[in-house]
Amino acid sequence: MSPVAFARQRYTTKAYDASRQVEQAVIDELLELLRLSPSSVNSQPWHFVVASTAEGKARLAKGAQEGFAYNRPKILDASHVILICTRRDIDDAYLAELLEQEAADGRLRDEAARTTQHNTRSSYVNLHRGLDDLQHWMEKQAYLALGTLLLGAASKGVDATPMEGIDRQALDAELGLTDQGLSSLVMVALGYHSDSDFNAALPKSRLPAERVFTHL
Repeated sequence: MSPVAFARQRYTTKAYDASRQVEQAVIDELLELLRLSPSSVNSQPWHFVVASTAEGKARLAKGAQEGFAYNRPKILDASHVILICTRRDIDDAYLAELLEQEAADGRLRDEAARTTQHNTRSSYVNLHRGLDDLQHWMEKQAYLALGTLLLGAASKGVDATPMEGIDRQALDAELGLTDQGLSSLVMVALGYHSDSDFNAALPKSRLPAERVFTHL
């Protein structure tokens, strides 16, 4: 199947079959897709919390209470749940870690390439710090990872539900994310839909191509 075919078949799952689990090999592939996701200047300002046990999912479900309670069954019944987090800052230590990893992976041919890469990445970080939108910039990179995960899940026949309807402060507190320099952003449930999922039978709806494309 082509990427377009997977995009046409995927949808946001509303109810999961709690008796079905995604094979670990498939989960491992999806996690690797997350790790390989693109980001501006290879900043990778993210961290992924993966819950596969009932206990782990119950902890993530603490972010789906009161006004977000409608998402609680999805979290508890899904096979796996991933919380996508962003860094709270990109400091000198993290910039150095990124540079060292690129050097270890053979991306930096010489010292000049190393200097150019560091200066370029630092300039983007400083630009957004100066614009006071560094957190928003990092969140945009994390959403690239989210899109990669959703299409990847569809390609493996795995249903998925992206959830912004979560209590981010409650999750930060439950998982101690603030002390780790992280902030929760968006959650994704993975698994297989149940027969009660009304959304599974509904046709996909998008605006027509002539409405969303301008060809120059």
